[in-house]
Amino acid sequence: MKELTERQKQILDFIQHRQDFEKLTPTLREIASHFRFSSPNAALAHVQALRAKGFVKNLPGRARSLQIMDRESASALPASAPGAPASRRRVAKGEHAGGTPALPGIVSVPIYGAIPAGRPVEAAQEQEGCVLIDVDTLGIKPTARTFGLKVQGDSMIGKSIIDGDIVVIEHGVQPRSGDVVAALIDGQVTLKTFVLQQGKPYLRAENPRYPNLIPQEELQIQGVMVALVRRRR
Repeated sequence: MKELTERQKQILDFIQHRQDFEKLTPTLREIASHFRFSSPNAALAHVQALRAKGFVKNLPGRARSLQIMDRESASALPASAPGAPASRRRVAKGEHAGGTPALPGIVSVPIYGAIPAGRPVEAAQEQEGCVLIDVDTLGIKPTARTFGLKVQGDSMIGKSIIDGDIVVIEHGVQPRSGDVVAALIDGQVTLKTFVLQQGKPYLRAENPRYPNLIPQEELQIQGVMVALVRRRR
């Protein structure tokens, strides 16, 4: 592989740190913010250089989803490089957050914004990085229709889904009564339990502080939850 510039080393180190310790791939905006670049375009130029030199690649069908190709070389980079996280030294020795190593079976799933686990609100889906999941532990097989959403709110605590969690959603799955779903109800999005009662669907909160949601005009299921990821706090 071609030699990296000091700045490219720092950015590669930052990407690996975020993946190992937070299980998230940083967005171009986050990279730009961390290194105080004037715009995400500057971060893009460095990432493209890393890609051209063979240190990272984009996963097929995953926009802005970076996979480090040579983790041994990345780990061997100077830990004291300016801008590198101080805890980087532990990563270089093969330690990973929560004991989760970077092994085959860990895949990247894109995160498309947040979803309210409270009262439904209008929301647009824009990719905000990725989450790394261990498919062997979770027992799921992500597809091109698998995505993550950050949970906001406490209406699903009865299902052990709390504010800050990431729900992994599979689009195109027919929901069954009792499934947790990402839904569009009367033009607004929410995360709730799908219930079918006497042939009529409604959405149930798993917190008595919130009411059930009965569609007045339409109910569209955007996907069924297949896994839950709890980020370290």
